Amino acid sequence: MSKELNRRDFIKNTTVATASVATIASGITLTTFAASDSPVTNEKRWGMLIDTNKLTESDIDDMVNACQEENGWGSEVHSRGDQKPGWIKKIKVKDKATGKIDSLPMMCQHCEQPPCVDVCPTNASMKREDGIVLVDRHLCIGCRYCMMACPYDARSFVHEDLSNQKEHMPRGKGTVESCTLCVHKVDKGGMPACAEAVNNDGVIFGDLYDTNSKINQTLKKIQSTQIRADLNLNTGVRYSGI
Repeated sequence: MSKELNRRDFIKNTTVATASVATIASGITLTTFAASDSPVTNEKRWGMLIDTNKLTESDIDDMVNACQEENGWGSEVHSRGDQKPGWIKKIKVKDKATGKIDSLPMMCQHCEQPPCVDVCPTNASMKREDGIVLVDRHLCIGCRYCMMACPYDARSFVHEDLSNQKEHMPRGKGTVESCTLCVHKVDKGGMPACAEAVNNDGVIFGDLYDTNSKINQTLKKIQSTQIRADLNLNTGVRYSGI
């Protein structure tokens, strides 16, 4: 999926452990995300730095494909084009002054102050102590308030019955979903699939609080941008090169 926006308008004016288990398909249940080996604490904050100067069009396509393959979205057959999920999208932004067009991947920005959490009437939208923003599908009633509140158009609504789901990433008709930073991998010491798909430091994932982490040290050396920084959401995803 590709869109073209004005660079300045895009950066400044873009608007846009529960005990119960529900079976949603053969062998698939909805469960709440939780760290399997160690408790989630606020001593970490997971984040991602995306360098658009290092990413090629192919790299971004690889990120989208890796996310789809890992999490099982994008195979819907009955949903219209504008109804299909997009956990990560390829966005094009144009600099009015120079005419330069950049492509960048856009996903949930995992805000420190997420608007989606503020408007959710059931507490289905939630932020873990380590900064990962998720949807508890046991509690989601599909009202889509969170979709309207998200400044990044990062959330999707499931319009149809699903099959052939990933066991580690169950999804359900009538619920809202978005990028989870591949929490099932992160909790086991891994990285999001999109970050693994890029090999040239175009995407750096890590603990923003760890002074020895690569992402922390890189952010101290280079200029980076938060999309819609004027909203004071303190996003976990940062960009450089735009």
